[in-house]
Amino acid sequence: MISRTQALAASAALLTTSILNGCVVNPVTGEKQVSLISTQQELQLGQQHYSANQQQQGGQYTIDPALQDYVSAVGHKLARVSDQPQLPYEFVVLNNSIPNAWALPGGKIAVNRGLLILLDDEAELAAVLSHEIVHAAARHSATAMSQQQLLGAGLAIVGAATQNTGYSDLIASGSQLGGSAYIARYSRGNELESDQYGMKYMAAAGYDLQGAVRLQRKFVELSKDRQTGGLEALFASHPPSQSRVSANIKHSESLPKGGVTHRAVYQKAIAQLKRDASAYDNYDEAVAAANNKKFDSALTLVRKAQKQQPKEAAFFTLEGDLLGETKQFKNAYKAYDHAIQKNPSLFSNWLKRGLINLQLKDYVAAERDLTRSLRFLDTAYAHYYLGETYEKQGNQQSAYKHYQTAAGAGGEIGTMAQGRIKAITDKG
Repeated sequence: MISRTQALAASAALLTTSILNGCVVNPVTGEKQVSLISTQQELQLGQQHYSANQQQQGGQYTIDPALQDYVSAVGHKLARVSDQPQLPYEFVVLNNSIPNAWALPGGKIAVNRGLLILLDDEAELAAVLSHEIVHAAARHSATAMSQQQLLGAGLAIVGAATQNTGYSDLIASGSQLGGSAYIARYSRGNELESDQYGMKYMAAAGYDLQGAVRLQRKFVELSKDRQTGGLEALFASHPPSQSRVSANIKHSESLPKGGVTHRAVYQKAIAQLKRDASAYDNYDEAVAAANNKKFDSALTLVRKAQKQQPKEAAFFTLEGDLLGETKQFKNAYKAYDHAIQKNPSLFSNWLKRGLINLQLKDYVAAERDLTRSLRFLDTAYAHYYLGETYEKQGNQQSAYKHYQTAAGAGGEIGTMAQGRIKAITDKG
């Protein structure tokens, strides 16, 4: 039998071997870093989750397709001068008011319309996109995931080594806190690295490097207003600081001077966003009112937004939500129907109309809409309510299958699904 000491030694050796085998060269900096995820796995992860992340964050901005083309063109211009130009880069604008941007492995990048409206010129946009390109090119996501795996293995060894001492819980907690702090420092290092090499890409593409300085200054100013809603994600993933502003100023001194801002071009590109700014402000205020259960005020605000920009599907989706909350199901159906006509590629519009059809006892239509929502995003909610739809129609077998899928998601909807599975089983 292997002794506990031998088992610990074997675990430690396995961890060391994993670290040594996982050392790769950062394609951007040339330095060694730990990555237990292959390049091919990275590409697959990015491809698999890009669409889902877009769906969960409002979907693509559709009012002005030319803006999508413009942002994509600027992104590809920067990607061509990056350290990994061969990655399958994609750039999209999301219909989301939060001023944020993000990158998935393999160069799958998104920027919210809420950030675009805050920028003044193309150089600032280039600073945003080049920063995200570095995250992808330097394999920051793979490194972060690998570190999480290694920290998990390390915690297991610490816990085993301190069993029966009376201090195992304390030491394990301390290790977790230390691990979290290490990840936080690493993330800040990633941000500085992305700023630095992003400016290198900006210079290679001919942009004014002061765009990166101005961008960070804007983030610092935003961070001072802690009452500004929806910025938690931005500050968590892109923590602003005066030190980052100073670092960008220093980096700019070592790179070629001059460069273009293309302010007029950028202002023309976001002209529709600026024209619709008041409509989106009313929409955001309506969302806030709805969250505070002020449904009448929210309905007034969102209908005002609809008159300002009648092409925006999100305004009609919110109207449907508000009418559904007050049990006005037929009117809610009409609102969701308008939303689908304006944007048929967003899962939530189909899901919500399906739920209204379920309330109206139109089970054929509910099945159609809920199934359609799954084409865009596979959700436990759609499976659960498809289960309910089939159960109402007496199709216990199909209901059971969808409840099983929903149960696997866990959480409240998973518990509800488990309850229905038990009810069906008990009947059978």
